[in-house]
Amino acid sequence: MQNSRIRVRKTRVIAGLLAVIAIVPWTRGTGWSQTPAASQAESLAAWEKIATVLQHPRCLNCHQLNSPLQGDTRGPHIPQVVRGPDDHGVSAMRCGNCHNEMGNNPTSRTPGAPHWALAPVSMLWQGLPVGNLCRMLKNPALNGNRSPEALVEHMEGDPLVRWGWNPGRGLEPVPIPHKEFVNLMQVWVAGGTACPK
Repeated sequence: MQNSRIRVRKTRVIAGLLAVIAIVPWTRGTGWSQTPAASQAESLAAWEKIATVLQHPRCLNCHQLNSPLQGDTRGPHIPQVVRGPDDHGVSAMRCGNCHNEMGNNPTSRTPGAPHWALAPVSMLWQGLPVGNLCRMLKNPALNGNRSPEALVEHMEGDPLVRWGWNPGRGLEPVPIPHKEFVNLMQVWVAGGTACPK
């Protein structure tokens, strides 16, 4: 009788430990793994909304080949700056000289965030149809060597990405609230990162 009670207790302890082990991964990180499986159709629908953010001026202005654009009208950057070998400008015209880690400057209306730079050339989004943009974004050779899950983390936590939702006075933020955008990224990933043709 005593042996059977001990076995029952051990079984309960083991079951409890297994439950904790099962729960812990769900409580860490971005929570993308909490998204239930999504269908390909749900993934495609999520992508269509994600694309509206990626093709918004807050993103496109720095996803340029040689020089950034600025403002909601996507006009030429003043002063004229160029990419440079490290994507941060050249000589005295470095991105961080004006766009610093302190954030948006309300006096000069200069936006700012950590590691302000032109996006790498591999992430040139200008003029891409949404299907090509989708395939480029999920390609690790073109997206900074990120897995789909790492893309979600990047979009959720990178301060430069998050700046698009708080661009400063006079600039329109991206069209979808950040939390909703991250949820859409999670659905896109959960459905297999489906891309339109």
